[in-house]
This record gives sequence, C-alpha cells and structure tokens, in this order.
Amino acid sequence: MKTLTLNEVGQAEARGRGIVPSFVRVAWLTTARRLRLAGAIDGRTGTMSAASQMVSSTARPISRNWALPNILTYARVAAVPLVAGLLFWPDEPWARWTALAIFIAAGISDFFDGYLARAWSQQSSLGRMLDPIADKLLVSAVILVLAANRTISGLTLWAAIVILCREILVSGLREYLAELRVPLPVTALAKWKTTVQFIALAFLIAGPAGESVLPGSITTGIVLLWIAAIVTLYTGWDYMKASYDHAGSD
Repeated sequence: MKTLTLNEVGQAEARGRGIVPSFVRVAWLTTARRLRLAGAIDGRTGTMSAASQMVSSTARPISRNWALPNILTYARVAAVPLVAGLLFWPDEPWARWTALAIFIAAGISDFFDGYLARAWSQQSSLGRMLDPIADKLLVSAVILVLAANRTISGLTLWAAIVILCREILVSGLREYLAELRVPLPVTALAKWKTTVQFIALAFLIAGPAGESVLPGSITTGIVLLWIAAIVTLYTGWDYMKASYDHAGSD
C-alpha cells in the first residue's frame, strides 16, 4: 500500500481525483487547519517549521540527577580527595589554608544542596542517598589524615574513633531500616553535633598555620572535637534505641 505524504494528499484533494476517501480528506483538512493555526506546519510545503522543531527538541526535561542540588553533592564528594591530598603536606601553610577553603566550601554546599532541592522541588532518590554518604566520606577522610599527620594524637584519638564508629553504626542502621521501609530521620541534636564537628575539624585543618593567625586554634579544635564525640555517643544511642524497637518487632 502506498503511503501518501501531506503534500500528496493536499494535491490530490486540490485536483479532486478521489484518490483518498472522503473521511480521510476531512480528517486531513481538519488536522491541517489546526496545525496551521498553531504555526506548526508550513502552509506551502506541509512540513514542520524550524521554530516548532527547535521547541520540540528542547522540550525534553532535564534529568534531576544533574540538577544543581545534586551537582553540589557531587562537588562535595570530589572535595574529599582534594582536602585529604593537601593535608599530606601538613607543614606547608598554603596546603593547610587551601584545604581549609575547600572544606568550608564543601560544608556550605551541604546546606545549600538540601535547601535548593526543597525550594525548587528537585528532590531525587540519588540525592537523598548520596548526601549523607558525601558527608561521611568528607568527615572520615579528614579525621584519618589529621590522625596520620599527628594533628590529632594521644587521647584525642579516642574522640576521633568514637565519631568514626558512630558514622559506621548509623550507616548500617539506615541500611537495615531501609529494608523494612522505616525512615531514620535526623534529630535536631544530631544537626548540632554535625555543626560542632565541622567547626572542630576546620580549626584542626588550619592547624599550625591557624596558630599564627589565631593562637589556640588547635586547642579549640580539640575541645570542640571532644564535645562532638560526647554528643555523638548520645545521638548514636538514641538511633540504636529507635532501631531496636523495629528490630524487636521483626
């Protein structure tokens, strides 16, 4: 069977040869009039106009995986090796200050990615999964490198161990409860703990370089790290109790 183009149907209609049944002619004329009114078909050639083609090609929705909130999360993950790598030169002030600048930028992005995702309705499953992972990667990497270059040493290592163990514990609890379709929301106290922990690590990243600008920076960082560790014990136990209630009913 021969397939007729719009031009051929129109020409046949104009010549009145009766090639096309009347109901097809009526349907074609109705469609053509509508499309011409919408400016989608050129009246002379019966083809799509360049403008309508451009609109149709650009009308495809952008994946939320590449929305700005998720890009900020990706950047925070990318900051992990940068900060850790710079801290392998602990005696170089430029390395300390550069690592601190990247760390602060990553911390600020942690606030804005969630805020923008909610404000712009761009929440995604990938973002919800990757956001806490990015935070834990950054904190864990910084603590490990600070312990390696002996910015954190002695008894303060126990505070670092408590924080790292809590991060692993909460990650495991979230994974377990996800299988039960039970959410584990972040408490207000846990958010304060994260803030104190961030400030503590910022002082410790500055380290000796920070001492030249603000004497007592390392001591301030160590004190805040201990405060974060103590709060971590409480919030970790709180999460454990919430998880135990669901585990016991399984």
